Amino acid sequence: MFDLSQINLLELKLIESIVVLIIIMLLKLVVNYFISKTVVKSLLNKTRGKLIRKILNFALTTLFIITVLIIWGVDQSELIVFMTSVLTVIGVALVAQWSLLSNLTAGVILFFNHSIKLDDTITIMDKDYEQTGRIVDIGYFFITLKTVDGDQITLPSNVFLQKTIKKKVG
Repeated sequence: MFDLSQINLLELKLIESIVVLIIIMLLKLVVNYFISKTVVKSLLNKTRGKLIRKILNFALTTLFIITVLIIWGVDQSELIVFMTSVLTVIGVALVAQWSLLSNLTAGVILFFNHSIKLDDTITIMDKDYEQTGRIVDIGYFFITLKTVDGDQITLPSNVFLQKTIKKKVG
């Protein structure tokens, strides 16, 4: 037979888990709304919005799993050891892909915090090779410019983020 206090504790953990699930679902809705709004406002490629949405939804799902594990009594020190082990393995696996990870991170930063959008005319201010062009594509890893001569220039997102950009206004 179950002790009445154990049933109440079980019910409490179940209610807490459901509350966390509802909060995470609401957060996902809010995040997806703001991403969609940003895609429309900035005239960004819809597939780029999908990528950002997947990354943030994965992060929220991970947060949900960790929170539920804590609610159900998984020892926090064991959870920390497990998470650091997983992150270490992922980190070692990504070292070979550092430039891809760097470009992906820069793409996320450009998506949320940069004033550029499709069809903007910009100048990349570089002391050795200044280039002017119209933005024709903002991808996951690259920004593509079309010059006045009709040439296309593809820049990695992380390089684009590091350079000084002059945007033609008007």
